[in-house]
Order: sequence, then C-alpha cells, then structure tokens
Amino acid sequence: KGGLESERQQYIIHGGKTPNNELSDKMYVMSVVCKNNKKVTFRCTEKDLVGDVPEARYGHSIDVVYSRGKSMGVVFGGRSYIPSAQRTTEKWNTVADCLPHVFLVDFEFGCSTSYILPELQDGLSFHVSIARNDTIYILGGHSLANNIRPANLYRIKVDLPLGSPAVNCTVLPGGISVSSAILTQTNNDEFVIVGGYQLENQKRMVCNTISFEDNKIEIREMETPDWTPDIKHSKIWFGSNMSNGTVFLGIPGDNKQAVSETYYFYMLKCAEDDVNEDQKTFTNSQTSTEDPGDSTPFEDSEEFCFSAEANSFNGDDEFDTYNEDDEEDESVTGYWITCCSTCDVDINTWVPFYSTELNKPAMIYCSHGDGHWVHAQCMDLA
Repeated sequence: KGGLESERQQYIIHGGKTPNNELSDKMYVMSVVCKNNKKVTFRCTEKDLVGDVPEARYGHSIDVVYSRGKSMGVVFGGRSYIPSAQRTTEKWNTVADCLPHVFLVDFEFGCSTSYILPELQDGLSFHVSIARNDTIYILGGHSLANNIRPANLYRIKVDLPLGSPAVNCTVLPGGISVSSAILTQTNNDEFVIVGGYQLENQKRMVCNTISFEDNKIEIREMETPDWTPDIKHSKIWFGSNMSNGTVFLGIPGDNKQAVSETYYFYMLKCAEDDVNEDQKTFTNSQTSTEDPGDSTPFEDSEEFCFSAEANSFNGDDEFDTYNEDDEEDESVTGYWITCCSTCDVDINTWVPFYSTELNKPAMIYCSHGDGHWVHAQCMDLA
C-alpha cells in the first residue's frame, strides 16, 4: 500500500466464468489511478502467482485480512470442472465443489499457499464471507455433492508473524442456511444479509443482521422489508451491495406485459432508520430471451450477461459498443450465430442453452480444421 489515496483502495478480481463456459484462474489487482472531476481512471494488473495456485473456479470468496501490520488475501470455496481425466463429451461441463482448502495469497510477492483445516470437511459455494481484521467468517453456502445448504458458521483466524502464517478454524453455533445472498454493511460493527435462496427454487425472503461485539458474532432476524408483489412472486432475484447499507436488486419482468423481456431493478435501504422504506424502481433494462415462468428452477450460479458479439471473446478485438439499432437483428447481436450449413435452429424460437451450472452450453467450439462453433441443439447431446 502506498501513501497516495489512489493506492489505498484496491480491488481484487479472481476466477469467474465466461459466456463460453470457460473458467479462469487469473488474479487481477485493480486500483484507482486518478480522479478527475467525474472521471475515474483505473489500472488493472494481472498478478502472477507461484506455489499452491488456486484452480480456476467460480462461486467462491476472496477477502483480505490484516495482522501485525501485514495483509494477505484469502480464497475459499467455489466450483470447478471435474478432473480432466473424468471429462468426456457428455460430461465436459460437469462441475464439482472445490476441495475445502484455504488459500493465503501474498499480493506483494505473488506467493500462494493452501491450508487444510480439519473443521472444513465439505466443499462450499455461494457462501457469505465477512472479513474483520485478522478473521474471516464463513456463513451458509451450498454443497453440490449433498445438494444441501447447511447452516454453517466458521471463523477462520489468520496470524501473520515474521515466520510462516498460522491459520486456524473454529466452528461456531448460530449459523443460517442460505446461498447466493448479498451482504451489506450498515455501520462498523453491523452487517445485513439480504436475498439468496433457502431451497433450489425458493427465495429466502427473511433478512438477518450480523452484529460484532468483543470478537463475538450474533446473527438475528430483522423486520422483513415491505417486498413489492413483483419481488414476492418472482422465482429469480439477483443483486449486489451498493455500500452504506444499500442493496441493488434485480428481477425478471413479466413478459406477458406490453413491454416484454425486461428486468426491473430496486434499491433496498437497510440502514436502521430506513428498514421499512418501500423499494423504489430504479431502472429497467437488460433483455432476456426466456420467459421466467417457463424457465427451470434458478441455480445459485445463474448469470445475466449483456449482449456481446460472438467473436468478442477472442481476446484480440476491442469491446464492441452496444448499438440499439441492431437489437432486432439477432444475427448481429447477442449470442446468435449460424453454426453450419445444415443448421436448422429457428432464430425466432431458439433459446440459448446457457447456464453457469455448466451443463447446457449455448454453443460448443469444435477445433477441427479452422475451428467453428456448433449449437448445443445441433450436437444431439443428452
């Protein structure tokens, strides 16, 4: 950390999944270079790691702990592809929870070390993590092997002396069963958990406050927000923390209305004096090709991607600018491409078999010859 304000605030980006079902093991450090009026310039640098490098994954957590004047990144959980020896054509996109190892990452020297803790027996994904000084709290999550959302509550403490780091884990009582929840901080010692799922196709409508006092954690239910009817009846919701106790929520719109295939967004204020405030529609955008009523139950890892040119994932081209005039031409925007001369997929009815559960890819890349894309429907896969 440098002395300048721009160097104090950094963002760590690790892992994730591309629309082509590729997982990344890259790690990036993004920092604010300068702020000029309303313009903010960022610098993003890839961090090369050595040692026990975390495998490519998604649905994991990465936090930063501080001990004895030093800092260290902590990576835990997530899902990855099954081992390459087990991957066949039919199982190519099959995933499993990563081993429950805790990775300490030194961002200064690029060293990564994994730790096996006896208290962590099962892999977890889509859990909630809270970092406070030298301690990380792991709550909830989903176990793919058992298909359960155990009421987990782990405390992982990291000590960074001059020698080797010491990592220990304690199982605490009073956990909650939830996955894919959103965490927001309302003050120095209090957080709020919003959203998530208690079952595969059942949203968790209850919110919880998490309080810290004298290194003790207390989780309790808070008064339920006045959810709008649209939020109550939606199968799917997603969102992000906007800081200062505010959560940004999105749900699919009802495409039986005049304006179809729309997502509606809300801001939920979790500050103590605004708990009962009605949600306000913030904006609506981002089209979808699926009817939420006909869609399969929401998987924790559901993603919503904005339109992009099919060849924009090659890495050599500049990002394409969205052109509203191209919206009606599905052959130009979105994920539509003609895969072969015999392709009989109807552009008007084709729904991308695309989910981050990685078992229904929209397209499969064939490396034969010069390489080409084939729609999953044309492959006649199970």
